[in-house]
Amino acid sequence: MNAPGAQGADAFPGGVGLSALRVYDWLAADGLRGGSPHLHTASAEGYVVLGGTGAVQTLSSAGWAEHPLAAGALLWFTPGTVHRLVNTSGDLRLLVVMQNAGLPEAGDAVLTFPADVLADPRAYADAARAGTAEQARRRRDLALAGYAHWRERVAAEGPGALADLHAAAARLVAPRAAGWRELWRQRPLAQAERTGGHLDALSAADPAHLAAARVLGADAVPGERFGVCGRLSVWDLDGFHEA
Repeated sequence: MNAPGAQGADAFPGGVGLSALRVYDWLAADGLRGGSPHLHTASAEGYVVLGGTGAVQTLSSAGWAEHPLAAGALLWFTPGTVHRLVNTSGDLRLLVVMQNAGLPEAGDAVLTFPADVLADPRAYADAARAGTAEQARRRRDLALAGYAHWRERVAAEGPGALADLHAAAARLVAPRAAGWRELWRQRPLAQAERTGGHLDALSAADPAHLAAARVLGADAVPGERFGVCGRLSVWDLDGFHEA
């Protein structure tokens, strides 16, 4: 039996999204292999390293940094952090945990394209589209060009230089924010409020909700898609079913 949607009582825990990521091994102009630098405007993102080695380069309130990645490592970052995955072993694999399931899929990520592209929503949408490997490579290279600019500015001016990038990202996503709010209400907020109801019941020694105990599963969506940082495999968390 399929549930009506991941916003329901049986949704995957925490209102989060999951994907398996094989980081691109494509060589970039700077001699490094990996994905497209980008940031998230509303959601935190976590990496659990399943295999291989690499690094994630970041631009944040702490400036530029590079964080090593190896099997077993766990790392996460908050909205506004520019991040670029680097695949040093050629076989870097991650489990990606995204806060606010639904928002990242609805455009929460903003790539670090040059300023003129970020300022033009239509040009941005065209550059961000990637249905083929060739398009994904072009997208990655354009994001790297903008990333180099922001990295140089942060080195020269400090982390405050990211304010211009953050402002451009906010302008790009502003028309979508109202729709995101509804997704947030239906998914993570609804789960948190449901837990509050459970705690109210338990405080009164009422176990009624425990009688609805279930075991659920979700199927993998066939094939891989060209994600921002690599080849993505995802689970259909909206189509969950009795396990």
